[in-house]
Parts: sequence; C-alpha cells; structure tokens
Amino acid sequence: MSLKNAGKNVFGKEDGALEAFRRYLELDEKSEATIRKYMHDVKVFLTFQKGKGSFRKEQIIGYKNWLGERYAVRSANSMLTAVNQFLKFVGAGECCVKLFKLQYQTFCDQRKELGREEYRRLLETARRKKQIRLYFLILTLCATGIRISELQYITVEAAMSGNTIAKNKGKSRVILIPQKLCDVLLDYAAWIGISHGPIFITRGGRPVDRSNVWRAMQKLCREAGVPEEKVYPHNLRHLFASTFYEKEKDILHLADILGHKNVNTTRIYTLATGEVHRAQIESLNLFVPVLNTEQPSRNKKQRNNKICCLRTKKEQHNNKLCCFFRCGHD
Repeated sequence: MSLKNAGKNVFGKEDGALEAFRRYLELDEKSEATIRKYMHDVKVFLTFQKGKGSFRKEQIIGYKNWLGERYAVRSANSMLTAVNQFLKFVGAGECCVKLFKLQYQTFCDQRKELGREEYRRLLETARRKKQIRLYFLILTLCATGIRISELQYITVEAAMSGNTIAKNKGKSRVILIPQKLCDVLLDYAAWIGISHGPIFITRGGRPVDRSNVWRAMQKLCREAGVPEEKVYPHNLRHLFASTFYEKEKDILHLADILGHKNVNTTRIYTLATGEVHRAQIESLNLFVPVLNTEQPSRNKKQRNNKICCLRTKKEQHNNKLCCFFRCGHD
C-alpha cells in the first residue's frame, strides 16, 4: 500500500479505519512510541465523535474546545496533532483545526522540578532497599540525559566503548557515557550475569520499558519522601539538562547532546524556577518605597496605622488647598 493511497476506503468500521491508520504510520516510519500515542489519541477522538455521523469542521472545533477544558495546552496540542493526521489520512483534511497558541514559559514550576538533593535521596533509598537495578537505572538516565526509550541502547558493548548509537524516528545520534558510569555498569552487568546486549532487562530478558520504570519510581519516591509529581523518568533528563546548562551556559551544545532539532525544545529544559526568577527581579532594585521603610512595620495593625496617618495628612493638605483657593491666602 502506498502512502498516497493508504487513506482511501476506510470509512467503514472504526476498527478497520484504525488498523489502516496504524499501517500508514508504520509505512511512514513513525516510532513505535509515536504510533501508540497517535492510536490512543485517535481512539479518544472517535469516542467523542461516536454517533455524530461524518466528520464536520464545527464538530472538530467542538472537540478542540473539549480538550482545552480538560488538558494542559501542550497535551491538548499533541492530541490535536494526532487527530489532524488521522483526518488527512481518511480524506477529511478540510476538517483539520489549528493548534492552541502557546506562550513560552518564562520560568518552570518548582513544584514539579526534581532537585539534586531529591535525586540523591532516590538513589540512597534504592540502595538501602537493595533495589540494585533501579539504582543503576536512575543513575544512568540522569548521568547521560537519555530518553527512557533509549535505555535499550545502554549495552555491555556500549559500556565497554564509552558511547552508543541511539536510533529514533529514522534518525540516529551518538550518546556519550561518562567513564565512571561505564565502570559501575560493567560491574553491575557482571554481577547479574550479562555478558552482552542491553544491561537493563526484565526477568523475561526483554529491555525494560517506560511503564516498568515509572511504577518502580513511583513506589520508590514515597519511601524516599519525594513528591510523586516530581518523580518520573523524563524528569531525570530535565535534571541533567538544567545542571548542564547551569554549568556551561551553552544551549546549542545542549541541544546536540539531547538530540533536539529545534533549540526552542531545549529551551524548556533550561528554565529557571520561579524562585530564581523572583530573586533576579528583586535584585534589580527598581522599587522606590512609598513609606519610610527604615523601621519596617511589625504587624498588620502598625501598617494600617501608617496608612491611616497618610490619609489624614492627605486630608489636611486637601483642606489647606481648598482654603487657599477660596480665601486667596495660605
């Protein structure tokens, strides 16, 4: 089936259309993770669309609004991207909708950012609980900045050479592995009896996936006393990126290391926290105090007394001005 003709004659049963769409994505050489995401998002859309007949633009706009009320902008846009792709595939490209406009963040949400000390607590807890695989897995993700999907490329051979080649969406990039990490990974591989291939595998011998790691990390974070919203595999990549940028201040080099085509994607990883942003603004010293702040008020009552005093003085000035204009003298 050619890509050009892949979308014809799929307006029958939904299952048939979905399966044809999956084949189209495979022929377009989308990654397995992208295919899973697109299929999930299209199923959500078709559930919303069920019983409404053929696709019409106003219905798709209604779905867009529905997403906007329930999801963050980035999440809603990623779902709309999948739906637009599906609409083009089935010959309804005229129904495609624009994505939500997204204003660039100026600082990140500190409540969701994993700090270095919290990262150390996760490692220490994993070590104390003798969760050795999880310990080395977290260490590897954070020390290299790789995606969880690239963990399969951390092999015994890669640890021996100090680098590996990760393939994603038809592209490949070289991942450098710090020497100290290589040494401990080889020790770990020898300890669990792996002499070649991926180091992080399940009991069945398959490379660990995102769901395996996420569940293990969620359980670990509760024992480590780290908020759950901060602990997921991709946040370790964020910590690597923010630490690198804080030290080197080279966003272009960081984009190359992370495998980003667009530096604006990298920019998300380099945002300072709101507290840092506030401190930077405060340090400008552009605020000129209205009140005498040499002796700051100790409580709300004292502040209110100062304000009342100002109001009284203002009234006195107003009375004086009124008298001046009526009587012609001060």
